[in-house]
Amino acid sequence: MKERGGSRAAVDERYAQWKSLIPVLYDWFANHNLVWPSLSCRWGPQFEKATYKNRQRLYLSEQTDGSVPNTLVIANCEVVKPRVAAAEHISQFNEEARSPFVKKYKTIVHPGEVNRIRELPQNSKIIATHTDSPDVLVWDVEAQPNRHAVLGASESRPDLILTGHQENAEFALAMCPAEPYVLSGGKDKFVVLWSIQDHISALDVNYILTGSADNSVRMWDRRNLGSGGAGSPIHKFEGHKAAVLCVQWSPDRASVFGSSAEDGFLNVWDHEKVGKKKNSNVPAGLFFQHAGHRDKIVDFHWNSSDPWTIVSVSDDGESTGGGGTLQIWRMSDLIYRPEDEVLTELENFKAHLASCAPRN
Repeated sequence: MKERGGSRAAVDERYAQWKSLIPVLYDWFANHNLVWPSLSCRWGPQFEKATYKNRQRLYLSEQTDGSVPNTLVIANCEVVKPRVAAAEHISQFNEEARSPFVKKYKTIVHPGEVNRIRELPQNSKIIATHTDSPDVLVWDVEAQPNRHAVLGASESRPDLILTGHQENAEFALAMCPAEPYVLSGGKDKFVVLWSIQDHISALDVNYILTGSADNSVRMWDRRNLGSGGAGSPIHKFEGHKAAVLCVQWSPDRASVFGSSAEDGFLNVWDHEKVGKKKNSNVPAGLFFQHAGHRDKIVDFHWNSSDPWTIVSVSDDGESTGGGGTLQIWRMSDLIYRPEDEVLTELENFKAHLASCAPRN
């Protein structure tokens, strides 16, 4: 990340500082070193609930070097519940190791590289993928057989192939939150309903986010757009130092969204905080910055079953000795809960500590 985030020494120093703060900033954190680079990661359905953790499907891609086929991986992920993980444990991990919380469940041999994965909101067992072709591939991941990804293996057959693009459609892909529609944008400049590189809030359909190569995130109101699509953004959020690659609204809070970029940061914003900032050194609306990746964060996804839990994936294999890094994390609720509520809890905790202190 020399060009985007500074020298390797500076990146390593930033990472070490971030790691020392994990017990303070996070409620839970898991680090998973990938075998192959992944360009996309998505949450699937939750299938088991237990006392201290839930189990949930996780979808990710494997972009290989040709010695084995490119694959779509379905993993089982153990998601620790809020306020369960011990602070002293979550920062103790090996960057070059696989996480015990992530176990491969099924492999699909994908026709070409998997550039994007998107799940159907109405049934997250159904996913669509983009590769380097004009087609969109649709998969029923539970019905697909498990395959061995060895050289010469035949490609898995998608359950449905959507045709229509005249040129490659590689990255712009989304599922409609209200109806079972697949939305795709291609190099032929055709797109259905909206540009899929934008993200429309499922909680407020009027607000749209766009990430830009000028390092910014813009928020738009569809009601203010002209008939030709022209208009001015409501706000321009500036907190990245390189091109923004992914934006997404929180599924739980209408004013909150995340953005990831080539600078290796995943920023969490609240547009209701714009104009209310107390620190002039902090970009307007920014209230959390995840700095656990050491190169560009190519994709991330909020967990709708556990709304403040996020999975993110980065292209930092050179730093980790693998194919990149998958991280699953949840910030401390002391960061996003109402300030008066947090202060009350801290005062009660302070009083509890005082009552437990030995008396002379």
